Amino acid sequence: VFCSQNYPLYIRSVPTENELKFHYTVHTSLDVVDEKISAMGKALVDQRELYLGLLYPTEDYKVYGYVTNSKVKFVMVVDSSNTALRDNEIRSMFRKLHNSYTDIMCNPFYNPGDRIHSRVFDTMVNSMMMQVC
Repeated sequence: VFCSQNYPLYIRSVPTENELKFHYTVHTSLDVVDEKISAMGKALVDQRELYLGLLYPTEDYKVYGYVTNSKVKFVMVVDSSNTALRDNEIRSMFRKLHNSYTDIMCNPFYNPGDRIHSRVFDTMVNSMMMQVC
């Protein structure tokens, strides 16, 4: 999860031994997200959901993107060998992630722009990751 200035609010990876590689992949994908947003232009403003779909595939991974109306970016990296995940499942996972993020934003003790430290959010992300693995 990244704010509109591309500052990371929340990053989680499984397995953790390649965490630095995933961080690099996610940060490089932010350029693709910005390109897609600018290419779509005003068409995105009219939509309620800003699912960007597959940003780019690599040999080992597929990178997907989603942007909220407030320009918060969600990026998901999935193993390419996982053929069970279809576009609808990825879209559903982003909606679930967006709903949980909205719940965090509604918390009066959360300052927008701060890193996300929430057990409920962690639990939701971990359960989504276990379903994918």
